[in-house]
Amino acid sequence: MQSPTKVTLDPTLAPAYNGKDRNAFLFGFTPQAELWNGRLAMIGFVAYLAWDLAGYSVVRLLHIVP
Repeated sequence: MQSPTKVTLDPTLAPAYNGKDRNAFLFGFTPQAELWNGRLAMIGFVAYLAWDLAGYSVVRLLHIVP
């Protein structure tokens, strides 16, 4: 019979993924690197949307669209 998993309410603690911290910054093709890649991509996407909504645009800057 399996023991119940322990649930914590502390948001600063990330459960381990295969025995390793999911927030650890590790170099190479690791699950941790993929999490960081996704987080940074989301930040970049939102930053570009905010930049575009502020009136600046790469498309207009390069004269792709009049």
